Amino acid sequence: MSAFISRFSQFSGLAVAQLYLVVAAITMYEVVARYLFHAPTQWAFEMVMVLCATAWMVSAGYVTLKNRHIGITVFYLMASDRTKWGLDLFALVLGVVAVFLLTNDTFGRALDAIDNVERAGSAFNSPEPTLLKTALFLGATAYLLQILVNLYQHFVNPIARILVAIVAAVLVGRLVLYGVGHYFDGFFLSQWADQVVGWIAEAFDPRQLINIRDYDIGTVSLFIVAALLALMMTGMPLGVVTLLISIVCALLFFGPKGIYLVSTNAFGLLESYPLIAVPLFVLMASILEKAGIAEDLFDAMSVFAGNLRGGVAVQTVVVAVIMAAMSGIMGGEIVMLGLVALPQMLRLGYDRKLSIGTICAAGSLATLIPPSIVMIVYGLSAQVSIGDLFMAGAFPGLLLASFYIVYVLVRCHLNPSLAPTAEEVAARLGTETKIKGNRAAAVAMSIIVIGCVMGSIYAGIASVTEAAGVGVVGAIIVALIRRKLTWVMMQEALTQTMATVGTIIWLILGAVSFVGIYNLVGGGEFMRSMFAGLDLPAFGVILLMMLILVVLGTFMEWIAIVFITVPIFAPVVVDLAPELGLDPEWAAVWFGVLFVMNIQIYFLSPPFGPACFWLKSVAPPDIELQEIFASVIPFIGLQIIGLAMVMFFPEIALWLPQALGN
Repeated sequence: MSAFISRFSQFSGLAVAQLYLVVAAITMYEVVARYLFHAPTQWAFEMVMVLCATAWMVSAGYVTLKNRHIGITVFYLMASDRTKWGLDLFALVLGVVAVFLLTNDTFGRALDAIDNVERAGSAFNSPEPTLLKTALFLGATAYLLQILVNLYQHFVNPIARILVAIVAAVLVGRLVLYGVGHYFDGFFLSQWADQVVGWIAEAFDPRQLINIRDYDIGTVSLFIVAALLALMMTGMPLGVVTLLISIVCALLFFGPKGIYLVSTNAFGLLESYPLIAVPLFVLMASILEKAGIAEDLFDAMSVFAGNLRGGVAVQTVVVAVIMAAMSGIMGGEIVMLGLVALPQMLRLGYDRKLSIGTICAAGSLATLIPPSIVMIVYGLSAQVSIGDLFMAGAFPGLLLASFYIVYVLVRCHLNPSLAPTAEEVAARLGTETKIKGNRAAAVAMSIIVIGCVMGSIYAGIASVTEAAGVGVVGAIIVALIRRKLTWVMMQEALTQTMATVGTIIWLILGAVSFVGIYNLVGGGEFMRSMFAGLDLPAFGVILLMMLILVVLGTFMEWIAIVFITVPIFAPVVVDLAPELGLDPEWAAVWFGVLFVMNIQIYFLSPPFGPACFWLKSVAPPDIELQEIFASVIPFIGLQIIGLAMVMFFPEIALWLPQALGN
C-alpha cells in the first residue's frame, strides 16, 4: 500500500503540473480576446483559479514524497544521526496531527459545498467555491497519506510499522465514515465514530489544561514566538510549524470548532488571483533556463566587454539584471551564474573573491528587479498593488547594479591584477579568445520577452498575473525559435515549476492561517500599539523594523518572515506616513522596497545566507564556504548603502510608479 501511495503521489504531481500550461494558455487567450477582439471572457479568471488551486493542493503528495518542504536545517545538520532520526519522527508525528485536523475539517466543508453547489455569484456564476474547497480537501488528503507513508518507512522495526499502519487505518477510516455518515443518516458506524471523536475532542480540549484568555495578549505573543522558534529549530517543515501553531491557537481560544477558522483562512488563499502570477513566472523562468538562454546571453554580452579591465565581471552584472527581469527567482539565477560565469571568470584569471562576490550580489538582484516573487508575496500580505511594487523596485534594483559595476571598475583600476584585459588573457593563454558565435539574437529575444511582460504591466494593458501568462507564451516562442522546445524539456520545466510552487504554497498556507488566527485574537492590534507606544520618531520605528528583519533573517526563510511581519509592520508604516512626509497610499509601497532590499541583504549575509550556499552547491570543490562569505562582505556594504538611500530619500523608489500612475 505504501508503494502504491508513493507512486500515486509521483503520478498525481506530474499530472497536475500540466495544468500550469493550461493556465498560461487561458490567461493569454483572455488578454488577446480583450484587446484584439474586444471580447473579454467571463470565465477565464475563475477557471485559472480553480486549475491553479488544484495544482497547488494535489502537488502536496509529490512535494512530501520528494522531501521538498522548506525547513530550517542549520541546527538539524549539526545533530547526530540518532538525534536526526528522533527529530524526523517528531516532525512526522506533528505533521500527521496538524494535517489530519485540517483534512477532517476541509472534508466537511467540501461535502457541504458539493451538496449545495456553491457558486461564485459572478457573471459566469461558476461552481468555483465548490471546486476550490474540494481541491483543498484533496490536497490535504494527499499530504496526509504521503506523511503517513513517510512515517511508516521511517521505522525498520516491524512492530512499529504495524502500529503506524493501525493509526493510518483509523485516521483514513474516520474520513471514510465521515463521508458515509454525511450521505447515509443513521449509519451506526458513522454515529459511533462521531461519538468517539466527540469524546476525544472533549477529553483533549486544550482549554481544560490552560485557559489562554487568563493571559494578556503580550504574554500569549511571547509564548507563540517561543513555540515557533523551538519548532523551527528542529528542522520541521515551516508549513507544518505555522499550520500547527495556528491550529493550537485556534483550539486554545475557540475550542475544537476553531479549526474551522484555520480552514477558512486556507480557503481564502486559494481565491487570491494575484498569487497565480507566482507559478507562471516560475514556469517562464524554467522554460528560458531549459532553452539555454543564460549561456547565450553571456556569450553575447562578451562582445561588449572588449578590453575593458573587469569587463567580464561587468558583463556578469548586466546578464544578471536581464535574467532577473526574465524570472524573479534568485536561487535559480545564482546557480545559473555559478555554472556559466564563475568558471569563465576563473579561467580568465579574475580574482576569486571578486568573481564570487559579483555573482552572489548580482544574482540577488532578482529579489528587487521585477518581476520579483518576493514582491508578489509581499504585495499579497500587505494588500498593496503588485504593479506599483514592481515599478518602485525597478530603479533601486538598477541603482544597486550600477553600484556593483562601479565597485568592480574602481577596484580593478586600483589593483589591475584583479582582472586582466582580453589582450592580457590572450597573451597568457597563448591564443586569442573567441566568442562561440554571434548570440545577439538571444539578447534581442530576451529583451522582447521582458518588454512584453513588464510593458504590459506598466502600460496598464494587463494585470501582473496576465503579464506572467504572456511571459510564459513568450518563453515558449523563444524556445521554439532556438529549436529547444521539446516534450522532454517542457516536462522538466513543468515538473520544476510544480515542485517549486508546491513547496512555497503550503508554507504560505500555514503562514496565512497563523497570521489570520493571531490577528483574530488581537495580536495584530497589540503589535501595532506596541510600536506606537515606543515613543520613537517615525524613522526610529522604521529602523527598528529593519533591525527585526535582520535578526529574523539569520535563521528564518524569507517567506515566513513576510507573512509573520508584514501584516503587522505595513499598517504601522501607513499610520506613520504623515510623520514620514509620505502619502499613506505610497507608504506601504516604499516600505515594500525597503523590506525587499533587507531580504536581499539577508540572502547574502553570513552565517546562513542562502545565496552563498546556492553558489557553493555549484562552485569548484576548492572554493570553501568561508571564502564565499568573505567575498560577499563588500557587496553587503553596498546593499546597506542602497537601503539607506531609499530609506532617507523615498523618491528613489516612488518617482517611477507615481509618474506612471499620473
